[in-house]
Amino acid sequence: MIDGILIGLAVLCAAYFVVIVVYAGIGTSFAFIWLFFAALLLFLVYGKWYYARNLDRIPGWVPVSVVTTCVAGVAVLAMLCVLVFLGAATSAKSNLDYVIVLGARVKERTVNNSLRKRLDKAMEYAEDNPDTILVLSGGKGPGESTSEAEVMYQYLVYNGVRPEQLLIEDRSESTVENIAYSKVVIEQHRKKNQKVLVPLRQKTTSVPYAVAPDRPLEIGVLTSNFHIYRARMTAEKWGFDNVYGISADSDPVLFIHLCVRECASIVKDRLMGNM
Repeated sequence: MIDGILIGLAVLCAAYFVVIVVYAGIGTSFAFIWLFFAALLLFLVYGKWYYARNLDRIPGWVPVSVVTTCVAGVAVLAMLCVLVFLGAATSAKSNLDYVIVLGARVKERTVNNSLRKRLDKAMEYAEDNPDTILVLSGGKGPGESTSEAEVMYQYLVYNGVRPEQLLIEDRSESTVENIAYSKVVIEQHRKKNQKVLVPLRQKTTSVPYAVAPDRPLEIGVLTSNFHIYRARMTAEKWGFDNVYGISADSDPVLFIHLCVRECASIVKDRLMGNM
């Protein structure tokens, strides 16, 4: 029974790898993980068979350690997937002060499908919230002739978004840099547009004017649905107190793969202290 389940899962993993390669190309990031999963499942089937025939030669702690490690790995992956799914299901908050729109790789100034979905969501949000400033975040990576932010700007302006509603951050090359450099852009914009309070000279009290406390800054992070959780946690790590996710659709065929890849990125960023 268990052997049949493991073999069936291995076949599904291998089949999904083929689907990914045929659908998105052999160079799809992290696609090899599905072959690794398939090989691991088949190894467990073989290990179970080998152990049953060599009970007197293999110490009991070996299968216990293997099973414990596998169960722990599945539990961690399941927990991370739940966090990713919850982030993907988030609903957008209206009238945010700024929305950071995370970029994605461009080729020959062409917007790919993933980035187009983000920008279409940004256009929808900008239309519904005309006072919100969009921060377009994305630098020029290897093989890119222009920055992602510049391509995003041209796409949005061409499709009717007002240029004065847009800010450009064109230095970042990762999610962490997206947030860090966007924070600098936001702070510079706020400083530039800060109102100067002039004392009321006719008053004779010890307090010539009253200063109302600033409303807490509310920031949105707009990215693909599978990426929301990590982007929000990164923004909070970099000092944004009120962060809200705005979820753009991702490719339904690649969604499971993208979520698994995102789990690995969450672990990496957590270990590196980025979130």
